[in-house]
Amino acid sequence: MNKYNAEKTVTEYLKPIFGFALKRCKSIQDAEDLSQEIMLRAFRALLLRNDIADTNKFIWTVAHNALSNYYRDSAKSVVGVSIDEIAELIADPSCEPEFDSDVVCRLQSEIAYLSKLQRRIVIAYYFENRKQADIAKELDIPLGTVKWHLFEAKKELKRGMKIMRKSSELKFNPIHFHSYGISGSGGSKSPDEIFRSTLAQNICYCVRDTAKTVNEISEDLGVSPVYVETEVDFLEEYGLLQVEKGKYIVNFIISEPTSELLTMQDSMYKSAAALFANDLYDELISSGILDDPDIICHQTDGAISLTETPSSDRNFLLWSLIPYIAANSGERLRGDKISFEEVAAIRPDGGQNIFHAEVMPENLVLPEDYVEMKNWCGPMWNEAYGHILWQVDSRWSRREKPDTRYSGDAKRVLSLYSREKEETLSKDEYAWLAERGFVKTNGDYDGDFKSSWQIVILASNEIKEKLLCVGEKIKEKYKAKFDALKAPYAEAVLKSVPTHLRKVIGFELQYIFHSDGCFLLHCITELINTGKLKEPTEGQKKALTTLILPK
Repeated sequence: MNKYNAEKTVTEYLKPIFGFALKRCKSIQDAEDLSQEIMLRAFRALLLRNDIADTNKFIWTVAHNALSNYYRDSAKSVVGVSIDEIAELIADPSCEPEFDSDVVCRLQSEIAYLSKLQRRIVIAYYFENRKQADIAKELDIPLGTVKWHLFEAKKELKRGMKIMRKSSELKFNPIHFHSYGISGSGGSKSPDEIFRSTLAQNICYCVRDTAKTVNEISEDLGVSPVYVETEVDFLEEYGLLQVEKGKYIVNFIISEPTSELLTMQDSMYKSAAALFANDLYDELISSGILDDPDIICHQTDGAISLTETPSSDRNFLLWSLIPYIAANSGERLRGDKISFEEVAAIRPDGGQNIFHAEVMPENLVLPEDYVEMKNWCGPMWNEAYGHILWQVDSRWSRREKPDTRYSGDAKRVLSLYSREKEETLSKDEYAWLAERGFVKTNGDYDGDFKSSWQIVILASNEIKEKLLCVGEKIKEKYKAKFDALKAPYAEAVLKSVPTHLRKVIGFELQYIFHSDGCFLLHCITELINTGKLKEPTEGQKKALTTLILPK
């Protein structure tokens, strides 16, 4: 632009620029200096450029950038700036490009810390330039309520601009759940979908012991409340957070064990498993019960014959029977005082269950022979068609990843098992079962054909009760010792969880040495270490620790 046009342009803006500066500066002298700085910058830029499409937008961009420098250079306290004026600065359409204002950025961050309703009103009023009456109509609230929220929002923004928000260590060192799962019936959403992000896990951990507002959670995590609100709403909907007076606290067990607690737990289970598992193994072998014709299993590492039905070896039978008996025998000895219905949440996805998660601290010092639950899941069971499918997954098994949820696959297995008693299944159905290790087939499907179930099947309630009776007698024999082993550990666990969750943990403690994954794992480990139980062959791993039995 030539000199004449540049001078003409800046002259036209002398009065509005001075008014702009006077309104925002702490003195007339500062306003004069700022106006001169804006005019000089604009004049020089206009002389050098010929590609300015919108002169008005350009001039005001220069003005806002110069104002930012003024605030910074004069070390002006942010508190001294009118919230209304800064909001106008943000909302002014002439300053859309090239923001260079620490004040503006800070204010934008603070707006995120307003409540959801206040945030909607502030954005609509200042950013969208909408009338208060229109905002009130859209939100279906009185006009006076809109005015009150704008007033309160200004106070909250001023407070936020004064303080230096302090994040907790979670901002820099977020936790990750080492493991998580459910006790009870699953719904349409899996635990992976519930704990769908690191943010969701850290929100839960942040309010593990102390109830906090959304803003307090946001400050701890160093995350905008806008994102926290979405996760909090989701977690509350599924019952993993509970809210009272605007504060949230976790509503499921998050354990963070210490070296001392884990060592105590490991020692307790080792002692109990050494007593129970060895007695159970010896009794099953010596009693002859494994030869009962109602214990059916045709598992074989080789191909099945078209004429002879193979019999599984006893070791494979014991891999399923020992954990099943350990989990389900002696139920009358538990002395339950807390029912499942008292502590399980009914989820909106149809599940009724108890969630639990574990955070493993770094640098735990554990015994060299500590038994770790690697790739462990279970015991799991599903009922359908008059039967139960009971299963444990462990580092010794090798399951194919299911195409659908576990419960859906389990019900399909039971359906096919029931039908195959009466009819030959389809090719696709046999293929589906074989792929998952439940059956083996041989021969031409349309000619000579044979199928054989590879898992353990208890054919009657009589044999089921005989097996459980063996386990109950052993548990009754050692009941006093088991109670003595459990007492100090249970006391330590109860102290480690928040008061409002002690009933939930009390319910789970009732199942120690019963339907308790740690106990089953230690029983298997004890028998492997003593050489009584041999590790499964590669061909047995798909069908390992799986039973079908009558309801």
